[in-house]
Amino acid sequence: MSNDALRARYASVLERVAAAVAAAGRRPEEVRLVAVSKLHPAEDVAETAAAGQVDFGENYVQEALEKRAFLRERGLCADVRWHMIGHVQSRKAAQVAGAFALVHTLDSVKLADALERHMPDGAVQPVLIEINVGDEPQKAGVPAAEAAALAAHVQEKCPHLALEGLMCLPPVFDAGEAARPYFARLRRLRDALRAECGLPLPHLSMGMSGDFAAAIAEGATIIRIGTDIFGPRPPKK
Repeated sequence: MSNDALRARYASVLERVAAAVAAAGRRPEEVRLVAVSKLHPAEDVAETAAAGQVDFGENYVQEALEKRAFLRERGLCADVRWHMIGHVQSRKAAQVAGAFALVHTLDSVKLADALERHMPDGAVQPVLIEINVGDEPQKAGVPAAEAAALAAHVQEKCPHLALEGLMCLPPVFDAGEAARPYFARLRRLRDALRAECGLPLPHLSMGMSGDFAAAIAEGATIIRIGTDIFGPRPPKK
């Protein structure tokens, strides 16, 4: 994709996000756009960052680290905030701990303990608990009924992790309003968990290219958009 085409797609997404925020009666600063650069070249990240995008999400740990190193060596994207939005195996915790602005996919006590164990001294890793809102056996994320226990574990046993909210992938994919009940469920769960654990839990990471307007209407503070910015993903090598 040419740089001009990429910038045009990015500008279009910004306009649509702004319209969704306004329709929901919310303020622009309440919703953060994470551009999902999974499987797209680092050059596309640099071009989108040059257009003003700050937050980028990656699904694969190794790809994220290699892309960041490529850009750093060229003096690019120094101000970018990187998000880990894919499943993290506990054996990869050493590479993830302290390396991302936000880890969206904390889904087990095992992973929490592994991240805690590998955190640099004095550092804090912000995390979100991933919730399996559709109770789908094939998907990652903790069942809603287990969220409070995981939150309590993080509070009590993981002083270097900062729990900042919840994340979900609804069962329906890019289905607009059909995803809205799942976003509403995540918001209600966050509100209940906030009351139970006493943390502010400011963030709800939910909504992608095909359903971000519904997510914003239900209170998303972080939306994750890839295809509408970067185009279809190339196949994974």
